[in-house]
Amino acid sequence: MSKEDYEMVMGLEVHAELSTKTKIFCSCPTEFGGEPNTHTCPVCMAMPGTLPVLNEKVVEYAVKAGLATSCEIARDSKNDRKNYFYPDLPKSYQISQFDKPLCEHGYVEIEDDEGNPKKIRLTRIHIEEDAGKLNHNEFGGGSLVDLNRAGVPLIEIVSEPDLRSSGEAERYLKKLKSILEYIEVSDCKMQEGSLRADVNVSVRKKGETKLGTRTEMKNMNSFKAITRAIEYEADRQIDVIEDGGKIDQETLRWDDVSGRTFSMRDKEDAQDYRYFPDPDLVAIKLSEEYIENIRRELPELPESRKARYMQEFKLSEKDSRLLTASKYLSNMFEEAESICNNAKSVANWLLSDISRILNEKEMEPENIPFTGKDLAKVVELIDKGTISSAIAKKVVEELFENPKDPEEIIKEKGWIQISDEGAIKKVVMKILENNPQSIADYKAGKDRALGFLVGQAMKETKGKANPQMLNKMFLEELKK
Repeated sequence: MSKEDYEMVMGLEVHAELSTKTKIFCSCPTEFGGEPNTHTCPVCMAMPGTLPVLNEKVVEYAVKAGLATSCEIARDSKNDRKNYFYPDLPKSYQISQFDKPLCEHGYVEIEDDEGNPKKIRLTRIHIEEDAGKLNHNEFGGGSLVDLNRAGVPLIEIVSEPDLRSSGEAERYLKKLKSILEYIEVSDCKMQEGSLRADVNVSVRKKGETKLGTRTEMKNMNSFKAITRAIEYEADRQIDVIEDGGKIDQETLRWDDVSGRTFSMRDKEDAQDYRYFPDPDLVAIKLSEEYIENIRRELPELPESRKARYMQEFKLSEKDSRLLTASKYLSNMFEEAESICNNAKSVANWLLSDISRILNEKEMEPENIPFTGKDLAKVVELIDKGTISSAIAKKVVEELFENPKDPEEIIKEKGWIQISDEGAIKKVVMKILENNPQSIADYKAGKDRALGFLVGQAMKETKGKANPQMLNKMFLEELKK
């Protein structure tokens, strides 16, 4: 059988660090960085006799995430101890949630590979504490433990095995990231580990309903790495099955350099963790009023904002979807549009040149170094005829390198558009004099010759000539 005869089946366990100021069971700060073991106290270091106290903001943020993903919110929930030994887990157990999670049975809507809407079901969203971090010393040997991250609050978002391709997995993760950013419960900085995913992959022959044996790749924090790892692991499993072998349920490590997975350990099941209710923490009881208050405070989410852009600004479905996929890009669009009242132009700049530069620099939209006000000024300068679109592209590039008032940039660089008729006439006559063949081509019915002549004039003036005036003057001269 060929690989086309198989289908992937995937579920993701996404861990998002919550943006609370303090940890889940103590008052230590949660901010990223800091010298090792400086954001710690006896509670998160698990000193004997210390007791955890649940941070109420953690519950609020988890409920917010549940409501934003259409989950049922539990009125009665609790914390459990998940027992396993790991060097950076000071208590040798993790406080998590087992049989009574805060949120269950939600969904996230994405598009499948054919562009059709598809709901990815969520099994649960629960709260838990993060572990510390091991810093491996490859030269001196051994490892050092940094407990700054121990006790940082997480939500774990567990999906059903509804994903069928690496593309669906990527779109699901991006949608989830977008929702969490909109409701402001996590900064989702993947490079800092604020959003990471455990990827469960299995394969089965098309048409089968029984799930295959799954493997799990842990703690992945890059969209690109996740899609590569899924493709590799699915191909590996198919090769094993085709060779008459059997897939072992195990935990794997993805190596991004070699592009391969390596076995870490056998996969644990729930019974291996010996869950039991944490005796030091009381049950979590939520009233209808508490849940409704959070529901009322939910901000506008990506789907409703997309629909509004299509209706209010008459943007296409595709442009609206791309803009609202990032809260930061969407907010910049709204700020700029409110100033210059040119929604189409602002959207075009954000989705073309600005998105291109972000990709080239491997930057996230939240790291754009200038404001929507600056972008609005660029659009206004084009609309007034102060600069051409060609110069505007240079201004946007300069804003990434040296952000300041766009008007200051064009004055410093001498980029103000030439709109003086006399000056433009001189350029037109010079270009015509140097290109007699283009004149003959135009008169012979080759309209593209006009575009060439305008291009030469723009080159001559380093993009500063008013293109509308150039077009008009060339046409006047060519028709003589």
